[in-house]
Amino acid sequence: MSDRPLLDAGNYSPRYGASESGNNNDTPILPYSDEQSRAFKEKRLLRKLDLRVAFLVLIYIMNYMDRSNAAAARLRGFEEDLDMKGNQFNTLISILYVGYVLMQAPSNTFLDRMKRPSLYLSSCMAIWGAITLFTGTVQTYRAALILRFLLGFVEAAFFPGAVFLLSQWYKRNELGLRTALLTCGSSVSNAFSALIASGILAGLDGILGFTAWRWLFLVEGTLTIIVAVCAIWILPDFPSTPSVWLSPDEQILAKRRMEEDAAAGNEDQSKLVEGFSGLSEAIMDWRVWWLGVALSFMVASLSFGNFFPTLSATMGYNATISLLLCAPPWILGTATSFFVARHSDVTGDRFWHITGPLLLGIVGFVIAMSTMNTAVRYLSLFFMTQSSVAYVIFLTWVLNTFSQSRSKRAAAIALINSMATFGNIGASYFWPSSWGPSYVNSYFICILTGAMSIAMRWAFRKHLSRCNGAAEAEEHALGLPKGFRYLL
Repeated sequence: MSDRPLLDAGNYSPRYGASESGNNNDTPILPYSDEQSRAFKEKRLLRKLDLRVAFLVLIYIMNYMDRSNAAAARLRGFEEDLDMKGNQFNTLISILYVGYVLMQAPSNTFLDRMKRPSLYLSSCMAIWGAITLFTGTVQTYRAALILRFLLGFVEAAFFPGAVFLLSQWYKRNELGLRTALLTCGSSVSNAFSALIASGILAGLDGILGFTAWRWLFLVEGTLTIIVAVCAIWILPDFPSTPSVWLSPDEQILAKRRMEEDAAAGNEDQSKLVEGFSGLSEAIMDWRVWWLGVALSFMVASLSFGNFFPTLSATMGYNATISLLLCAPPWILGTATSFFVARHSDVTGDRFWHITGPLLLGIVGFVIAMSTMNTAVRYLSLFFMTQSSVAYVIFLTWVLNTFSQSRSKRAAAIALINSMATFGNIGASYFWPSSWGPSYVNSYFICILTGAMSIAMRWAFRKHLSRCNGAAEAEEHALGLPKGFRYLL
């Protein structure tokens, strides 16, 4: 039996915003047709949805905080207590992303076939919170290494899953701002996790016999578990899943919006697929691999974020002040991301809104390479954090490019993000202590990888432009209405 609300079809006019011929499924018709009534109900739906999505930001903050707290712990004896030598700390950072690579694609394929993504994502969050908590009790480097691998394995479910969940609720011209809202969690985490870490490391050292860095993992792991329990009832599921926070009309409107947004594409948004055909389609599409490599280069150029407390410490201040100085650059980067993402949605441009922030980051790298002056090097950190905005717009571009098929989009997001993780694995070795405090070689590698990413995206933009031109020529020749267009 259908799980849709039972409505009196006799009272309904044809569905709004699309021709009747395009309605090849049995979704009920909404009981209102005038544009003013639809606009009001759609705004109310988006307000409700945005409040739920805002909780995803808190989860991503905890996700990134639990992933990056090792860099803060490093400043208060983490390496020494676990007797790390040489590149062992870099390996500890890198091993987390190995777990990421292995789990992202299977997780998103599984998520696409679930009715309750809220329960799945919340459960994963509780598990990684427990892993973070246990990290605070380890006595050996080997135990820490195993837990970091497991942390990446479980955390991998969240980000590609959250991005896919957004794409099920928001139309193409709405995704940029919402993706920015989600990914600003990493910038907010970079800013405020440093403040939280400075408080924990300075205030809890020696309490109950635990050193400061152990308290950092214990406190942050406990907070993550608490947030995970709340998330079970707050996170949205898919539009096709009945929701107590939506009225029957809003539930229908949510599904109808996405059907209309996909109507100009090649495949219906709600079309079910057998087995793992979406995954196989994504694997066979060369664009997935191209974008995955391009994003991998970009992620490598953004690797400074994993070592931001270390870069801040090169200015010569103590651990507490170094952590406090991390916050302002990331706060500015977060504020910028909203403006850039909104402008990208309004203009429909993706490439230049990715390239511009990356070029600002390259300026920051050049400044940091050229001097050891404290004020100038701190200024360079503000330029570097601007490049993180590019990651937001890139993910939105991926969602727009694979917007016609739900199952393929889920697989494409996970595969591209998995390939991007290889950038993090390699980039963990871009910042050895022996290259400090100037880290000239590290910055130079970041410049090269950023330039490679820009070049690959330029070639991809040209390809999409040719596809749009061919579609326009075919429509003109056959007298067809304007159909699907790729965003450039």
